[in-house]
Amino acid sequence: MKRLIKSFLTVSALSSLLVSPLVLSAGQATAETKNGTDASYIGAGVAAGVTNGGRNNDAATFGGNLTGRVKLGNAPVSVRGNVLWSDQTSAIIPELSLDVPIANRTNAFITGGYSFVEKDGKPTPLGNRDAVVVGAGVESEVANNFLVYTNAKVGLRAYQNSPASAISINGGIGYRFK
Repeated sequence: MKRLIKSFLTVSALSSLLVSPLVLSAGQATAETKNGTDASYIGAGVAAGVTNGGRNNDAATFGGNLTGRVKLGNAPVSVRGNVLWSDQTSAIIPELSLDVPIANRTNAFITGGYSFVEKDGKPTPLGNRDAVVVGAGVESEVANNFLVYTNAKVGLRAYQNSPASAISINGGIGYRFK
């Protein structure tokens, strides 16, 4: 448990250091008409696990993703939901995100949430057991009602019988519903 808390604090601190300049420049970005996107959307695409936990059922796994975003009012915060699946099971990941406009109709975001693996021990693109998840990504409206998104997620201690963290790279196309 100590190691999990230490890992979470380390990732949080590093994320804060990386995102602080973006947050601090958000006021300048707004003044320069970098108004990002306020789209609520649902999307689908690919998910690629890029790590291995070092034991059976820990191999990097390729699969798909379903993702959704609901923008919360005028605050730079959104609720997100993801399902990452492989040919054996899926991970359901509710998240909260901090959204930062970086260009017209484009946001960068950081997320925090929890991964619930439907069948513990079976591989998903984000490990094979329930875990705390942090991530970062970019989303951009590319046409009327359509977006593209990409993100990376880190599942902390996301493999059974292993202290290893899992990393998944995801991307896809979304449809704006609000």
